[in-house]
Amino acid sequence: MKPVGSSRIAVLGLGLMGGSFAAALRGHCASVIGMDRRGDAVRFALEHDLIDTGTTCVEDALPDVDITVLAAPVRAILDHINTYAQSWRPDSLVLDLGSTKQEIARRMESLPDSVHAVGGHPMCGKELSGIHHADPAIYEQATFILTPLHRTTPEALATAEALVRVAGSVPLILDPARQDHLTATLSHLPYLLSCGLVATADAVTSSDPAAWEIVAGGFRDTSRIAGSDIDMMIDVLLTNRQEICSAVAAFQGRLGQLAQSIAEEDESALREVLTKIRTERKRMFP
Repeated sequence: MKPVGSSRIAVLGLGLMGGSFAAALRGHCASVIGMDRRGDAVRFALEHDLIDTGTTCVEDALPDVDITVLAAPVRAILDHINTYAQSWRPDSLVLDLGSTKQEIARRMESLPDSVHAVGGHPMCGKELSGIHHADPAIYEQATFILTPLHRTTPEALATAEALVRVAGSVPLILDPARQDHLTATLSHLPYLLSCGLVATADAVTSSDPAAWEIVAGGFRDTSRIAGSDIDMMIDVLLTNRQEICSAVAAFQGRLGQLAQSIAEEDESALREVLTKIRTERKRMFP
């Protein structure tokens, strides 16, 4: 496999994450080729110097690529793996940016033996979507989870780690099941809580015209990620169902305990649990 610096790298999918990743790699490799069926996305990426070259003819360009980055919603990535399985040349590397990993890992295992594959999940982004919001800075110092497959060679993993570092991120190696378990609570549950907060505020307070005049920073910050791309998040929710449902159940139990202490005016219990939570939050983010 070629070193990253001399590789031709294709980014398949020029949305927020793909466009940002392409821009982060540009200038650090032989060339960055942007690929997207949407001609307007390719044109925007070219006009704003996010990529070196671009194409809407994916099948024609893939055989000349050393590394392919699949940057799309999870179910689109699964389709890409099937569609382009025979297009990747021997000894090339396929890396994805999908937010859930077990289904993608299973699909990648079916690729031809000559094609290297590593799962990936950058822990960064914005609540905005689309190539117009691309920003390579989102990858700076971001944790980038890499999930090796049974078939992943040490050389392929080393190349993926080098690629991640070139983009400015910090690689973290996890197996697919562990990544899905952790991100269900630490990434996917917060999205549902944010959506639930917005829906509750709308149902309970929208009839009062003063409601949105008194919204403070806490509500804005907590509800921010409810604005995330819906297609991307539906794929996340449906491809990590069991872990996410378990996380939701755990949250509901703890919220119920807090509500019970309030209803019973049990100040001692309420103070104890809130103190413990405050201490833990400070430990997480000193």
